[in-house]
Amino acid sequence: MLRINDITYAVEGRTLFEGASATIPEGHKVGVVGRNGTGKTTLFRLIRGELVLEGGTIGLPPRARIGGVRQEVPSSDVSLLDTVLAADAERASLLAEAETTTDPGRIAEVQTRLADIDAWSGEARATQLLRGLGFTQQEVAMPCSAFSGGWRMRVALAGVLFSQPDVLLLDEPTNYLDLEGALWLESYLTRYPHTVIIISHDRGLLNRSVGAILHLEAKKLTLYTGNYDTFARTKAAQAAAAESQAKKTDARRAHLQKFVDRFRAQATKAKQAQSRIKMIEKLETIQTPQEAALRAFTFPEPEELSPPIVNLESASVGYGERVVLGKMTLRIDQDDRIALLGRNGEGKSTLSKLLAGKLDPMGGNITTASKLRVGYFAQHQVDELHIDETPIDHIRRLRPEEAPARHRSRLAGFGLGADQAETLVGKLSGGQKARLSLLLATIDAPHMLILDEPTNHLDMESREALVDALTAYSGAVILVSHDMHLLSLVADRLWLVKGGRVVPFDDDLDAYRRMLLQPEEPKKKEAPKPAPKRASRDDILALRSEVRKGEARVEKLSEMRDKLARKLADPALYDDGRMGELETWNRKYAEVMDGLGRAEALWMAALEKLERAEA
Repeated sequence: MLRINDITYAVEGRTLFEGASATIPEGHKVGVVGRNGTGKTTLFRLIRGELVLEGGTIGLPPRARIGGVRQEVPSSDVSLLDTVLAADAERASLLAEAETTTDPGRIAEVQTRLADIDAWSGEARATQLLRGLGFTQQEVAMPCSAFSGGWRMRVALAGVLFSQPDVLLLDEPTNYLDLEGALWLESYLTRYPHTVIIISHDRGLLNRSVGAILHLEAKKLTLYTGNYDTFARTKAAQAAAAESQAKKTDARRAHLQKFVDRFRAQATKAKQAQSRIKMIEKLETIQTPQEAALRAFTFPEPEELSPPIVNLESASVGYGERVVLGKMTLRIDQDDRIALLGRNGEGKSTLSKLLAGKLDPMGGNITTASKLRVGYFAQHQVDELHIDETPIDHIRRLRPEEAPARHRSRLAGFGLGADQAETLVGKLSGGQKARLSLLLATIDAPHMLILDEPTNHLDMESREALVDALTAYSGAVILVSHDMHLLSLVADRLWLVKGGRVVPFDDDLDAYRRMLLQPEEPKKKEAPKPAPKRASRDDILALRSEVRKGEARVEKLSEMRDKLARKLADPALYDDGRMGELETWNRKYAEVMDGLGRAEALWMAALEKLERAEA
């Protein structure tokens, strides 16, 4: 287990932790949340021992291995597969020793340990990890130098997952993944056999992959049982209770103060007035939760254009002579909210660039409204800001005729206050840079806004503010994002980019998620088989019964998991005299989690059978 006990730490005179404590039981999956700048990444560095505490302790079991992704894999001629295999230092060392040792006793020890860590399946496991993170079978054998920094970050993630540390620390792991990679990671982490602690603002990840939330607020740590939605409901209830109590206290204080103000000068009432003054001093000041204010984005409103604003007829697009997407017949109206789905490399960004006018069509026709203005935001644009200039300088370049007060007003509308307006971009946080890039993309009041991974550097409150802004925005929205929560709240149309085509996806995001998580089976050339007979009514009724039973099993095991998690979150369980009891509860928790995984797999299989039978 991980014990954080009464820690204190400050950076440049600013205290991040003051008497903060938390206990994370072994094998738990925990999401770390809190406002940007509160110290989440610093907490990881303290756990790893990279920083020295000013007070308190952080304890881990003896010989516990801590792992995490700190930087991308260097560009080299080493293949992706060999890079991932090398990440498990123990396996690599034992394999090397097995080739050289001649001592019979040591040979037996090495071979036993190699079997214990499943070393012989290493290549298959490493390949599976790389494939899950978006690499093709051919790319697995390619050198790291053939890939960009973002892709090498995926290799680094595959490496740390392959080494299976006892405590896995992941800091915003989905920031360099696409939707497909993020969904795969969610599924993988639920099956990870050891402790996982994730810093993330991805609501879907925190809802589906963790069983507890560690909240960093007001220099303290608080562990909440349940996923992010459960945590959010708990915090909302706490905020409402604190607000109610604060109002009662303020009313009581005002009533007492009114008596004091009225009778302080009267000798006959002076004693009572002094008594009430003491009562006022004793009244507890109720502090309401200091969550970040929801700083809204303010998108300028475009005028209305006649539909359609974009029309594609048998259009194709690509690079050089290579066609990436072809035979596209699509229509976009100003009130459309469209999410682009598809695996990485299928052409989502290529389509975005075509719609943004950054690529010309290679064939077919593309017609746009005569006065159409397009706003385009891609993640790489955050890195293309002028780091030696201020946000005011960026706005002044685009709007030299406007008064400085108007420049500041524009920045304030995107959550960049007076201090940030005059700060060099190089010193702004990732979230502040993203806000500036979004402002620059929308400054012309576009009729169509294309957003390619807009949430990577935004915290939870900013993501909710972006949802509100996009909901109120009167232009068309084209979204590419790994944030399922954002897509589910904003998009009302889904386009699937696959196999060089763009087609409507008529099902919902949950169906798309299930489709992605189904293991791909190798294609075999087989003789045509006769069409299966249509399922009878009795068959369908039996399958529906199987689905209901499967769902009931999952619900029952989920309840057992939550009860055990609450039990394991009890600090009293970790007293020295109860270690035997703790081991029992940990074992039960592991058994329930294993059973839950199997029950979910059976339930999903039953659902798929039913869908096929009813088709």
